[in-house]
Amino acid sequence: MSQVEFAPVVLGLASAVVWGAGDFCGGLVTKRANVYGVVIVGYAIGGLLFVGLALAFGETLPPLADLIWAGAAGVCGAAGLLALYRALASGRMSMASPAAAVLSAALPAVFGTFVDGLPGGWQVGGFGLALLGVWLVSQDLSGLRDLTGLKWKELGLPAIAGLGFGLFFILMDRVSAAAVFWPLASARTVAVVVLAAFALGTRQLGWPAREHWPLTAMVGVFDAGGNAFFLLAAQAGRLDVAAVLSSLYPASTVWLAWLILKERMTRWQLVGVAAALAAIVLITV
Repeated sequence: MSQVEFAPVVLGLASAVVWGAGDFCGGLVTKRANVYGVVIVGYAIGGLLFVGLALAFGETLPPLADLIWAGAAGVCGAAGLLALYRALASGRMSMASPAAAVLSAALPAVFGTFVDGLPGGWQVGGFGLALLGVWLVSQDLSGLRDLTGLKWKELGLPAIAGLGFGLFFILMDRVSAAAVFWPLASARTVAVVVLAAFALGTRQLGWPAREHWPLTAMVGVFDAGGNAFFLLAAQAGRLDVAAVLSSLYPASTVWLAWLILKERMTRWQLVGVAAALAAIVLITV
């Protein structure tokens, strides 16, 4: 495999690792602070980070079309995030997260076949294993049993979340390779405006306390890093490869919970990790 072909794999996996770390930090801080405040502050920190990096590297402002694509992606990502949090709060947690993650990976994978053509047979098998791994690593035996008697209406919010994240992948892939940090700053700015408007409109906005700001800042930095690695992966290769590998982020979250919080990994989660590792091998063939 050439260096050009290998780059999107490495960058996609880096996105998954960093995004998973962001979700882990977000899960910790939102137990003690208002979720909307955490997300808005984290997004704002990430946006400022991107502006600083763009200025530091002397990045030229991209065409207006790129900023528009990125802004639309930011809106979709924000909508997906809101739907996911609502699903986690009001629905079956064991179903919401994996359902959203699988859909967010499957949508750009299907779209990528129309844009870049059909992937190779090994890559198709790797995509399937990756989706299975994402589902299994996000839940345990009780979660699998909870799917019995599942009502279709309970899939609404997870489907919206997965659709929002999937559209974020697709729209960010429309950004040209002329710039990286300015489009991401645009996406972050629009997302902050949308999230703030929604939170204020529903009177659910509350700012994190001072002691929660360090962890909130880590959420913003890790989430911004995941976005940057994904965009670089999409620019370096196929959208479906970048999106599927980036969607392995639940494995990173579960691993950090095991390492730091000493949470037990179930048999199904271990199977999911093994499936994800096998998927990586197949995708890189």
